[in-house]
Amino acid sequence: MFSRLLIAVHHHLRKDLIMIFKTIAKEDLKKLFDVHLKDIECVGPKQVAASGGGQPIYQFLPFESFDEINLDHEKTEYSAKTYFIPFRETLSSFKFNNGDWTQEINYRKQPRVLVGLHPCDINALVKLDKVFAKDFFPYPYYLSRRKNTFVIGIDCEKPCSDGFCSSLSADVVTHGFDLFLRDIGDKYFVKVGTDRGFNLLNKINPTDITPEERKTYRKKTKEFLAGFEKTIRVENLPNTLDIEFESGGWKKWGDKCLSCGSCSMVCPTCYCYGVSEQVSMDFKKAEKVKQLYSCNLFDFAQVAGGYNFRPARETRLKYRYYHQHRGFVESFGEPMCVGCNRCGRACLAKINPVDVISDLQMEL
Repeated sequence: MFSRLLIAVHHHLRKDLIMIFKTIAKEDLKKLFDVHLKDIECVGPKQVAASGGGQPIYQFLPFESFDEINLDHEKTEYSAKTYFIPFRETLSSFKFNNGDWTQEINYRKQPRVLVGLHPCDINALVKLDKVFAKDFFPYPYYLSRRKNTFVIGIDCEKPCSDGFCSSLSADVVTHGFDLFLRDIGDKYFVKVGTDRGFNLLNKINPTDITPEERKTYRKKTKEFLAGFEKTIRVENLPNTLDIEFESGGWKKWGDKCLSCGSCSMVCPTCYCYGVSEQVSMDFKKAEKVKQLYSCNLFDFAQVAGGYNFRPARETRLKYRYYHQHRGFVESFGEPMCVGCNRCGRACLAKINPVDVISDLQMEL
């Protein structure tokens, strides 16, 4: 039943309607997964290891029991991007026989539930929607995954230690999800974002919010928003980037950069890619394969004949920031970055956006 609901119904509530709010008991959320969604692929934040300092490391991974995941996680090591834009995917396959050929293209049809996304993660999906789910020439591989994925987000209990999502207005979320939760004690305060979210929620008997629950929700939200320590000013950043195009700061950070591409791989919004065609040795079949790439890698801008338009590390680093905070702003009116700082955590050279941007702004 849920499979048909998820595939057939994907329309969002009209934006001129008031958001619906409900509350549910925490045990009812567990019941939702362990009973009503037991036959659906469910993905959530699972602990996979611990850091050298003993901090748990989480990743979005499939689970069979709700007890396997932890919705109180600070931040996952990788974003949920790869469930919508896989690191590697076959776009089409070909078979050749007797001078003729056939082509096969497959889109994801199976429903999936993705739970535990924080506001920055959902805002990242909204930005990817602008690129891949636009009205004209949408990307069908992304669209099929997006429409067949039920998204349940949850607010952070407190700002993560190195995040700066509040500076980019990514600390709150108003759309892009089916259900969105806030822990208010023994219950979850629930925002309903879509009609399919409303229909699923009704399977576990949600209750109307009380004045006390509304007060608790506002109090916890206020405490969360007041807890941010790292901030940057991005209002005039596109102009700053243009003015500081030849800044020595790019060489300072470029000399540190290892050109490994780790930042792009963990980033929830980076989507640069390459496409290759692979033909079997007997010339009977072939595949067209898309693979995520990084603009920081040495050969990213290398073309036929061996010429490289961006041979220097500082140039490649610079253009990554330009795409995030200049080019995307020009195209869509907002930065591509959501301030999660996964790139800063993954960087072996300890390069993070706050330091790089602050350096540029200090030169003005």
